[in-house]
Amino acid sequence: MRGFRPVLTLLLPLWLGACALFQPSHNPHVPYPAKSVDLSRYSGLWYEFARYDSSFERNCVAATARYAALTATSIRVINTCHRRSPTGPTERVRGRAIVVPNSGNARLRVSFFGPFFIGNYWVLDHADDYSWSIVGEPTGGYLWMLTRSPHPAAAERQSLIARVAALGYDTRYLVFPTQR
Repeated sequence: MRGFRPVLTLLLPLWLGACALFQPSHNPHVPYPAKSVDLSRYSGLWYEFARYDSSFERNCVAATARYAALTATSIRVINTCHRRSPTGPTERVRGRAIVVPNSGNARLRVSFFGPFFIGNYWVLDHADDYSWSIVGEPTGGYLWMLTRSPHPAAAERQSLIARVAALGYDTRYLVFPTQR
């Protein structure tokens, strides 16, 4: 068993990185984040308004993300969703993100697997009042549109979809999960 741990330590990051290669890209030219992020204002509860589908969120509805600043350069992440319906079984995953240096706090590395900070989390754009946020990563295969309200107004929904399109994302692939 002792000899297995170093092998697992080496192979797990490679396997997780390979998983990202199988997610199709719907934006071949992902832009760098537009604005810096104030982590204390970004903290709190966010509702998933729309996303690109992914294997780890398939059949996930009523999804939320809760962020809490731990230090000036790290945040706690708690992602919650319900399977198949807003009253379905709850699934929760906890993680931590660290700020990429010189990114204005807009690019983070996320880990849900202990010390392996391999996931990219880029806040591509956000409202000045932090009422919405568009999150992606460099491959263009993952995208999330987050709002502070579970049911944003029609004008805000249309504005977010237009902004995502302006950032180069193919809006035909957006999934709009049910919220509570």
